[in-house]
Amino acid sequence: MIKQNQRYLNGLHVVLDIIVTIVSFVLAYYARFELPYFAPKHREGTIGVYYFTLKDYIFPITKSPLLYIVIGYVILYYLFHLYAPKRFLSRKYELFNIIKANAVGLMIIFVFYYLFKLDDYSRWLMIFFAFINIFLTTLYRNIIRKALAVMREGGKNLKHIVMVGFSPAATSYIDRIKLNPQWGYRMHGIFDDNMKEGDNYRGVPWIGGIDKVESYLGENNLDETIITLDIKEYNKLERIVGICEKSGTHTKFVPDYYNFITTQPYIEDLSGLPVINIRNVPLSNTANKLVKRLMDIVGSIVAIILFSPVMLVVALLIKLTSKGPVIFNQVRVGLHNKEFNMYKFRSMRVQTAEEEKKGWTTKDDPRVTKIGKFIRRTSIDELPQFFNVLKGDMSLIGPRPERPQFVEQYKEEIPKYMIKHQVRPGITGWAQVNGFRGDTSIKLRIEHDIYYIENWTVGFDIKILFLTVFKGFVNENAY
Repeated sequence: MIKQNQRYLNGLHVVLDIIVTIVSFVLAYYARFELPYFAPKHREGTIGVYYFTLKDYIFPITKSPLLYIVIGYVILYYLFHLYAPKRFLSRKYELFNIIKANAVGLMIIFVFYYLFKLDDYSRWLMIFFAFINIFLTTLYRNIIRKALAVMREGGKNLKHIVMVGFSPAATSYIDRIKLNPQWGYRMHGIFDDNMKEGDNYRGVPWIGGIDKVESYLGENNLDETIITLDIKEYNKLERIVGICEKSGTHTKFVPDYYNFITTQPYIEDLSGLPVINIRNVPLSNTANKLVKRLMDIVGSIVAIILFSPVMLVVALLIKLTSKGPVIFNQVRVGLHNKEFNMYKFRSMRVQTAEEEKKGWTTKDDPRVTKIGKFIRRTSIDELPQFFNVLKGDMSLIGPRPERPQFVEQYKEEIPKYMIKHQVRPGITGWAQVNGFRGDTSIKLRIEHDIYYIENWTVGFDIKILFLTVFKGFVNENAY
């Protein structure tokens, strides 16, 4: 049922992507050469740069740039998972993948231009094409998404499923299905040995014990069986999987320990034995670590050179307006729970060791100097941490490091708090650009830190850097 529908939908997507790619190219050609503002002047004369006609881009077919572009973009869309089922695919994720596919496509085209010296083909035409293609592809896919949602809510294109086992995992699964009718799930019932006649959860009824699964699957043409056993009943798991696979029904397993395993666990193959890493940390990969460290070294050197005039002026102001050292060293906890000295411009009067152990800085804190208020609010006091990055104690991007006494406190109070120490701490991070700086929720800050740790990419780091520049410097919660 649903598998065949998905094949038809994928085929439709391929056909429409081909059509949209061709239309986008044609529109880009006319935008580049026919619109008064963009059209090159003095088009009459010798054919040269930008002077190929639309026909030259299409014929002969065997040498057509457009043909290779169409084939290439279908392959790119496949590689970027744009032909995956839309039931769970968010609009944002799909848009991001469309943009990435077009960006990669544009780079490949320009590489070919350079390698084969294709100077007669317009670079601007291809840039126009990429933007138009992103817009039209996103538009038609959202129309299809909306149409499918309407169909599913109306009872068509449904996915028929049963659940085996009643547990917290089962209730969470049903809750999500009920909240998203556009996914088009039709839940026939629950098989469980601990429920009884008349029991149900949110309208999903009990339809028998686990011993009834085999006969039910044999008599009904279902799309999926969802195994949601209680963790205490995992001794039945192998038998149930065997029954489901014997029936030919696609089988999914929702673990009853989902509350402490991540959505992207990493599975290792240990000579044929699958080993699940509870948490996937991309920066545990050597290549990723080297790339990030290289970015940190280059970025910190550039930042030190760029901000050296500012740092010099701030150092002079601190020295002239208050007694004590210019740089303030404070012990923080970093990678693998190791302590290090973090550098900051001194923004408070010199304190005793006991005074330093006082809690968070509060509004109108008398310890903060006049110049200190300004540099704390604008995050200028953090600039010396570029030297921490250069040394390897910190990274440009990562969870903010905390003092040892707070680490000891929070690791007992906040589950998963210590996960943040699996990567180098950063000058700025995902939590900070989302407003969780200074005197804000520690719990929400940690949630953002963990999201960053599990989803790290070079692109994610670049995104955080841009957000820091545009909205991350001024800290309203810094006192």
